[in-house]
Amino acid sequence: MPEKDPGVQHFLELIRKSRKGKFKIYIGMSAGVGKTYRMLQEAQTLLRNGVDVKIGYIETHNRKETHELLEGLPVIPRRKLFYKGKELEEFDMQAVINLHPELVIIDELAHTNIEGSKNEKRWQDVMEILDAGINVISAVNIQHIESLNDEVKAITGVDVAERIPDSVLKAADEVVNIDLTADELVTRLKEGKIYTADKVETAMRNFFQSEKILQLRELALKEVATQVERKIETELPRNQQLRSEKFLACISSNHEVAKKVIRKTARLATYYNSKWAVLYVQTPKESGNKIGLAAQRHLINNFKLATELGAEVIKSSHTNIAKGIIEIAEQRAVTTICLGKPHLSLAGIILNTAVFNQLLNKLSEADIDLVILS
Repeated sequence: MPEKDPGVQHFLELIRKSRKGKFKIYIGMSAGVGKTYRMLQEAQTLLRNGVDVKIGYIETHNRKETHELLEGLPVIPRRKLFYKGKELEEFDMQAVINLHPELVIIDELAHTNIEGSKNEKRWQDVMEILDAGINVISAVNIQHIESLNDEVKAITGVDVAERIPDSVLKAADEVVNIDLTADELVTRLKEGKIYTADKVETAMRNFFQSEKILQLRELALKEVATQVERKIETELPRNQQLRSEKFLACISSNHEVAKKVIRKTARLATYYNSKWAVLYVQTPKESGNKIGLAAQRHLINNFKLATELGAEVIKSSHTNIAKGIIEIAEQRAVTTICLGKPHLSLAGIILNTAVFNQLLNKLSEADIDLVILS
């Protein structure tokens, strides 16, 4: 059939890509670094140069210098809706698509939409707008990136609820880091340029501590560097003889360990700009109704997380986990297998079997790397 012709498919993909809007994301280590300010500056410059730019959604947080930059910029009214007895305002995706500006500014990419909206998340609204051929500039903080959730929690002690899949960053044509030193950020905080005076002291005791800011800053810088390297790999291909990486994250029904393995493998796959998959080998002990409903629900949630992060999910049944892993790794031309630490459930099961040496030998023969993730 003509539609299955690789040449035709490639050309169709090029056509679809050319029709999509261009996507730029400003990323920062925390609130207050100046992402919104920079977006509005860019909008003003574009407007002066004759670009049909509109403000889809901006949150100035009552910062005087940021609010002043809105002057003269056409703002698309927010839609009003009632939720739990209150009138609330929300970004109007359909109004943007109907007006079809050349470029739209949409702040707070990780925002969760009010219940009843077409999409659950704002980033999903942005994807629809890009598909409609409208260019978008948006912004997000480093702590809202899904695969960094565990690292951010370890730094800040906060489990960030609103997150975007790494695939959203991969979809961006340009990712720009808005960088400040820890001292500059704390000075802005003390000057009341981030939060109101009554919140400054609490912020200083919690999130805005120098050591935390430095660690988040490092994460932001690494993330943008990774995105730049990915674009170089994509647009300026290296020697085609280099090995094409493919990662396999092996998980068990231990949901906390599985979540960490999935996120860390996603980071590796992003760094190498490679394909990856998540494998769950179901043994007879976990077949049917032999694991509880809660464990089944957690397993499904981890499959969903893996899919959101760009993985292929593979579920395999086998009496021996190690052999099950080997079979899938060979079938899928995997280059690197990722497991949890030896004291964790999945790796522990492998280490306690006589097949472990066979697994290592097989991996060595097949030139497959084994990574034990902490």
